[in-house]
Amino acid sequence: MSDTSRDRLMLVVALAMAAIYLFPLYWMYVTALKSGSDMFASPPSFWPTSPSWGTFAYVWESRNMGRYLWNSIVIATGAVTLVAVLGTGCAYVLARYRSVWVDIGLFLILMLQVLPASLMITPIFVGFTQMGLLEYPRFAVVLAIAAKSMPFFVVLVRATFMAVPVELEEAAQVDGNSRIGAFVNIVLPLARNGILVSAILIFMQAFGEFVYSKSIIQDVSLQPASVGLNSFMGPNTSEWNNIMAYATLYVTPILAIFVLLQRRIVSGLTSGALK
Repeated sequence: MSDTSRDRLMLVVALAMAAIYLFPLYWMYVTALKSGSDMFASPPSFWPTSPSWGTFAYVWESRNMGRYLWNSIVIATGAVTLVAVLGTGCAYVLARYRSVWVDIGLFLILMLQVLPASLMITPIFVGFTQMGLLEYPRFAVVLAIAAKSMPFFVVLVRATFMAVPVELEEAAQVDGNSRIGAFVNIVLPLARNGILVSAILIFMQAFGEFVYSKSIIQDVSLQPASVGLNSFMGPNTSEWNNIMAYATLYVTPILAIFVLLQRRIVSGLTSGALK
């Protein structure tokens, strides 16, 4: 098989896999536009016969989505801010003072990421109750998300800092900068792309967080959009077009951010791969 034929075959396979992966997303958008008869038609239609655009306005008003989305933004922004402020300094120190024990420690901490939130929520809930943090439920959720996301952020940003030559810092210190001054004026600007991308990934994860918010926040007015989506669910749920319309309004902003910043995300994730 020639190289051209092999490339074409790989392209066809890639497109087929992408179509399989993206089909649920397409079905979500299509179902949001369907009427009741279209939703339960057999065989199913892949495009609504008479698109119902008013479903989005109905869901937005009846479910008070503006409040839910605002709560999601507050929680995600708070978690990203806390992780970025604490994690950037931690990643820099671990990048400059390297040893085999640091690598082992990072690996063990990173392995905790495989533990699902449903397993961690019970000890977190008990601990937050004893500390009185449940009186501030959104802050408690921000703290829980930040604790879970911190190792992931530190590992990514540490690789970015390791790609910045130490000689640049030493030259800045020779010119009269302190260690902190060299970090702020030299290292931080060079590593900003990796930090930004890591923060975006944390934001996207925090924006869709469900388990901590559902378990800790009991006040409906403070719950994020992920918990609001769960309020549709019940034993006799049939309003699938409303559910998909809600999911569309919830997911589309994050998809737009990812599409607009995909090149920067890829470059940021690989910024620490080469020196």
